[in-house]
Amino acid sequence: MTELDTDAVLRLLQEVAAEVIDPRFRSLAEGEVHEKNPGDLVTVADHEAEVLITRALLAAYPEAVVLGEEAYAQDASLVTRFAAAGAAGAGGHAFTVDPVDGTKNFVHGSPDHAVMVAEVRDGAVTRSWIWQPQHQDAYVAEHGAGAFRNGERLATTPPVGAPATWRVTTSRRRWLGQGIPGLRPFELTWVCCGVDYPHLVAGDADALLYGHAHPWDHSPGSLLLTEAGGHVGRLDGRPFDPTEQGPALVAAADRATYDELVARAAEHPLG
Repeated sequence: MTELDTDAVLRLLQEVAAEVIDPRFRSLAEGEVHEKNPGDLVTVADHEAEVLITRALLAAYPEAVVLGEEAYAQDASLVTRFAAAGAAGAGGHAFTVDPVDGTKNFVHGSPDHAVMVAEVRDGAVTRSWIWQPQHQDAYVAEHGAGAFRNGERLATTPPVGAPATWRVTTSRRRWLGQGIPGLRPFELTWVCCGVDYPHLVAGDADALLYGHAHPWDHSPGSLLLTEAGGHVGRLDGRPFDPTEQGPALVAAADRATYDELVARAAEHPLG
């Protein structure tokens, strides 16, 4: 068995994107886009990319459980096997794969989409990769070793103004224009976790607010953010667990911002 170092996984994502995703960008043919559920799109690029990435990961780590977004759509029991393998104390090994994060953006010709993989051991994300093919930006993080964009180390910039000046974005459209007393109304994220988290790290937002959290959506960005100095946790104050499909999640530029948002949300719950 030949394990994949961090650079090798990044090259894998880049090669798969070049082979099956990039040629379809703004060139999807009739019949190459479908709805898994109303409004939840999937394309032939999603399916083909996930198969190639999963095959390569299992060739290197045959004992691992690979939780792909599209595989989960076909077999919901996969998330249970993933949770068992990646849980704290389990001694297992797991990966998440999001072959085209931001599929709706991809379908509508927006460059804001990404290919993402995260490695999970002992209840924590240990390595993660985000490749934005149209922006040519590669984000890589390793637990305890930092977060990087195209090889340059990243660090978050905590908000310096009062909470009333913070820019809090949300992907939950029914929360748009709402807010928590003392905060600005929520704005829309970039509607792609593989783009949202890098924007948060870059200081283009102070916090991200999600109504739900699938492991393949948030595991890669959570490690990128925390290694850069930010914090991720549930809206109810519980820590983020990559093996849990949990409720509302907050990602913030630092722990103090997260704590403030959680405290305010507890006093004024979101509908």
